[in-house]
Amino acid sequence: MHHMTLLTIGLILFFGIHLVPLTPLKAPFQIKFGEGAYKGIFSIVSLIGLILIIWGFASTRGTPVAADTLYTPPAWGRHLNMTLMLVAFICFAIYLHKGRLKAWLRHPMSIAIALWSIGHLISNGDLPGFLVFGSFLIYALLDIVVETARGTRPRFVPKPKHDIIAPVAGVIMYVAMLFLHPYVIGVPVLSM
Repeated sequence: MHHMTLLTIGLILFFGIHLVPLTPLKAPFQIKFGEGAYKGIFSIVSLIGLILIIWGFASTRGTPVAADTLYTPPAWGRHLNMTLMLVAFICFAIYLHKGRLKAWLRHPMSIAIALWSIGHLISNGDLPGFLVFGSFLIYALLDIVVETARGTRPRFVPKPKHDIIAPVAGVIMYVAMLFLHPYVIGVPVLSM
């Protein structure tokens, strides 16, 4: 199967299933399949989509399709991406914890995804990257808009110490990413 076909099918599956909770379709699906089956189907389709996205995206590296440059990234794009990634990791860590920062941000996971996407869109200009990072950006922004319109807020009892732990954890994850990125993603970060 063609690399871009794998990537496209993965994007359709992953975001197709992730758009269901943002629409009125979620409740009928939950009633029809039951809560457990709905979550199971959601998880399986998400996982298959994510695997296809990663597989398709990775397999485009070094191929003619990866050379399809839609735009030339600015020289400062890499540095802005590094900064946005630091903030994205801190937002992701805030999402994982139950501090007041999570209640204040309301959508820390979607904010993290949006920052990750924007940074990578600025620092990459190839077609596969544009499709992947652009899709994640659109989804993250749509999620923030829909959940804000619904008045959705995180519901938990805040733990003040998490407001200190989360940013520290975010910085630790960021530093780990700096070293692991070449091995996991195949693109060096520190030597560029």
